[in-house]
Amino acid sequence: MARQTLRSYPPFSFVYHTIRKISAPEDVENRREVYVGYAPFENFIELPTDENVREYLVDAEGKKRARPTQVHLAMRETLRSNPQNFAVLNGGITIVARGIEVDDKVRTAFLLKPSIINGSQTQGELQHYLEMVKRGEIEEKFSVHVKYELVVTDDVELIGEISIARNFQNDVMTISIAGRRGQLDELEKSFRRDCPGAHLRKSETDLADDVVVTEKLLQVITALVPEELWLRDGEQGNPNKVFTYSMKATCLKDFQNVWNVVKEKADLSEIADRAERRRYVERRKELYQFYLDIAAEAWKLYQKWKQHHDFYGTRIRAIERDGREIAEVPDGIIFPILAALSAFAVKKQGRWTISPPPAFADKELIQAAAIAYKEIANSNPWNMGKSRGCYTQLYQLTSVYRKLARLQQ
Repeated sequence: MARQTLRSYPPFSFVYHTIRKISAPEDVENRREVYVGYAPFENFIELPTDENVREYLVDAEGKKRARPTQVHLAMRETLRSNPQNFAVLNGGITIVARGIEVDDKVRTAFLLKPSIINGSQTQGELQHYLEMVKRGEIEEKFSVHVKYELVVTDDVELIGEISIARNFQNDVMTISIAGRRGQLDELEKSFRRDCPGAHLRKSETDLADDVVVTEKLLQVITALVPEELWLRDGEQGNPNKVFTYSMKATCLKDFQNVWNVVKEKADLSEIADRAERRRYVERRKELYQFYLDIAAEAWKLYQKWKQHHDFYGTRIRAIERDGREIAEVPDGIIFPILAALSAFAVKKQGRWTISPPPAFADKELIQAAAIAYKEIANSNPWNMGKSRGCYTQLYQLTSVYRKLARLQQ
């Protein structure tokens, strides 16, 4: 990239010890460049991590700071005791940039919009090492160098995919991948329409107390999906929603699959018939709209039932109480209730909502839940959350109300 183009942005001066261009033919064909080399560790401290799917876990956002893992501790020990070996013991750092100009005379690469996409844990430990040196806790006897790989491309989607692929080896949580791919952006936007200022968890390092746990939200929404939108074969008459209670990864994966179809990211070549393919896509588009429409309402419903005052007097010991107030109802009791409320999912004025008929009273559902809890789940909330019989019993109650309401219309 020409210096004039680089000057339109504040370039990042990356001082290296060695740099070598190793672009493959396919890199050249797709207008990207790949470099490798070694650089003094100080050069990595200030590099942004905007494009990475994960941050330095020890400094995770929020109050719940993560403890250093064995990987972190191993890097610390090497930097403290054998810094001369760090270059060969550490896997290095991967960087992306939109442009580059190399000045070999001063051993500096001018990078346009660079970001670490793999190696945030290494960067964090290098920062920790630098702070210890500055405080005089350890003596810097050797010049520490770090391996790097630098990919230069302006393909935004490719940058995202490289970040995800390079981090799979570190067991990146699916939520971080979904967040990096933008799969949660519209869901958050819809959520914030009714809950201004709120934001969803899009990364494993989003640990602040005020962040809405996206995996839990998707579990709740999935429990509320009505019969007509349920995608699992053979379950339209009585959806089996037991998994919504405990399988958060499945609920997230289901949402990702729907998003991929709606955003034309999925391979549908196996569906040869065009009419069938169109029906397949349209069903998922409607389900995706349900996710967006119901997000904030679903979360409010979940919070309401977690502390529903009508649980007072049910003598369910698993419920936490604060005097005469209900402090928290276990999820094992809540999820069969939420699944039952899916019978009241309707579309009004082009928007999905949960609308119980006037004759319905929450107390009836709570009484039915208390009976199921004692007689089917053996007074164990975990058993109730995993028992299809409990879900079926409560859903039959709300289904009756739905049928009566329709007959009266």
